[in-house]
Amino acid sequence: MRIVVLAGGIGGARFLRGLKQAAPDADITVIGNTGDDIHLFGLKVCPDLDTVMYTLGGGIHEEQGWGRAGETFAVKEELAAYGVGPEWFGLGDRDVATHIVRTQMLGAGYPLSAVTEALCKRWEPGVRLLPMTDDRVETHVVVDTGEGRKAVHFQEYWVGLRAEPTAHAVVPVGAEQAAPAPGVLEAVAAADVVLFPPSNPVVSIGTILAVPGVREAIADAGVPVVGLSPLIGGAPVRGMADKVLAAIGVESTAAAVAAHYGSGLLDGWLVDASDAEAVPEVERVGIRCRAVPLLMSDTAATAAMARAALELAEEVRA
Repeated sequence: MRIVVLAGGIGGARFLRGLKQAAPDADITVIGNTGDDIHLFGLKVCPDLDTVMYTLGGGIHEEQGWGRAGETFAVKEELAAYGVGPEWFGLGDRDVATHIVRTQMLGAGYPLSAVTEALCKRWEPGVRLLPMTDDRVETHVVVDTGEGRKAVHFQEYWVGLRAEPTAHAVVPVGAEQAAPAPGVLEAVAAADVVLFPPSNPVVSIGTILAVPGVREAIADAGVPVVGLSPLIGGAPVRGMADKVLAAIGVESTAAAVAAHYGSGLLDGWLVDASDAEAVPEVERVGIRCRAVPLLMSDTAATAAMARAALELAEEVRA
């Protein structure tokens, strides 16, 4: 089975770990969000790609869900001593090594897709990890500040400001001019099923779909497209999905997120068992829906979610 998964950071990475257990023989291609990418201290940082790579490669800080296990922060402390910021974003020493290699390779002329492939040779994540694009795309969020509204990089909104200011708009800057990375459209065209894990529908999966050609390729692939709700009981398990959904005028409910993706894109949608009342509402807009437990409490529970998504895909196909 050839499976394509659109993935953000922590939620996407943890879902992928369960999917690998649920479908151990599947050929999995991951299209990773690069809208969270940021340049810091002269280095190119790709948080979502690295979170997938570290999680599946056994190097992630399990409790945080991001960053390296056994991390130290001597470089961060030295930068602070020099008064070099931003102070709100700290790179660990082990993590810095990844960013140095990436930045050197990019500077030598290699595209991000080739760099990601090279980095994955060390980590062996067991999936093919592709950035959504080799072009520079950065998600910005328009927020209220003491000086009025302004656009800030998503990382500043999420890490620096802790998503506290009201978000009024989310803009994937550069997405309109970007092209899918090599292999992205080909993977979608060859897929047997496409999955949207419980990643942020606006700043993760939404940013991937904003790259011209990606949404169209998925809609035209002629295979089941199944998503899993990132909301349980109207709230995200972690993260700020509710706040950025409000910024684009989408209600924070499992049914509203399904409608946001649309029946022209989604064929199936899983909601949490606690949101079972959403099933008929989702099905009224032409998307087949089932209610199952969606809390990724451990790998076994996540694998059960992945199996439910694949079963729904087979139901759609039949």
